[in-house]
Amino acid sequence: MRGPVTILHVSQPTDAGVGKYIEDAVADQVRRGWRVLVASPSYDDLPSRVEAAGARHVEWTASRAPGPGSLLDTLRIARIVKREQPALVHLHSSKAGLAGRLAVRGRRPTVFQPHAWSFEAVRGPVRAGTLLWERRAARWGTAIVCVSEAERRLGEEHGVAGNTRVIPNGVDLEAWPEASAEERSAARSRLALDERPTVVCVGRLSRQKGQDILLEAWPAILAGMPEAQLVLVGDGPDEESLRGSAGQRVRLVGKRADVADWLAAADVVAFPSRWEGMSIGMLEAMASGRSVVASDVGGSQEALGGESGAVVPPEDPAALARAIDDRLRDPARTAGEGRAARERVERFHDLRTTTDALAALYEELLAAPS
Repeated sequence: MRGPVTILHVSQPTDAGVGKYIEDAVADQVRRGWRVLVASPSYDDLPSRVEAAGARHVEWTASRAPGPGSLLDTLRIARIVKREQPALVHLHSSKAGLAGRLAVRGRRPTVFQPHAWSFEAVRGPVRAGTLLWERRAARWGTAIVCVSEAERRLGEEHGVAGNTRVIPNGVDLEAWPEASAEERSAARSRLALDERPTVVCVGRLSRQKGQDILLEAWPAILAGMPEAQLVLVGDGPDEESLRGSAGQRVRLVGKRADVADWLAAADVVAFPSRWEGMSIGMLEAMASGRSVVASDVGGSQEALGGESGAVVPPEDPAALARAIDDRLRDPARTAGEGRAARERVERFHDLRTTTDALAALYEELLAAPS
């Protein structure tokens, strides 16, 4: 008798938005009765999270960046696939997309999900090589899942052609309840934050997330509102340099389990990323009922919809400062944008819609002729 369908997720990033996406997808797929495996490094808590959801973790030792070790990464995935015999392989982000597609080469249904295209992160000859790879490797993906229409369009504009599907990111609406003004004050009290205009930025401390751009914008915000405070929540490779340039009224609080409290404490939540697919952190802030100021990358405009905050040009500290300052000076406006943000997430980014669409895609690919 045939057993349950086996799904193998492969990812090198194990933290932040990609890790959360995998955790949510795995939990849903286990509930559907599928046998779910996750191959990833073990240096973060993703293994324990997916095992708590009912999946099995498989150690895949891989570095984040491509390099000479990528051949070994590919061989390790090939061995995992041969041993576990999954019915479908889902590859997350660039390293798994590189090694996994080389290992499987279309011999079984393969979903590649960039979570922001790899060529956005590099420049010069490396960018040209990365683009060439993405164009050629598309033939080894049975489907490419983009988390926003903007991400799909960017791939198409750069010649990445394949069976591309847009499945927008979603969040658990119960896990991220809308926070009232009273809950803002209560969260500030719990976090020992002063009762003053507050900007929060949540994300991995890295070039991608653009916290350096926010710190460059911060003096202009302070010039008009000296009492304002900024909190950076998260850790990452740029932590030391960001601490060195933090300036006045800026706190870096590291990686936190109480992100919901930090979002509740905010008047405005900033996402100054240089590139994204569609930020899950931004959706969590919107679900919390907070006005968002985001750079115009990935799915920012699609998610915010024009009434939930502001979208500014990427790498433009002056525009970022103006948008944040405008909102800190107008609490009624930020409150209205926060309510609109929650309504948009309820309409378009409920996690159940995302997981249902992903499961439907799997079933379509599994039912198709080999």
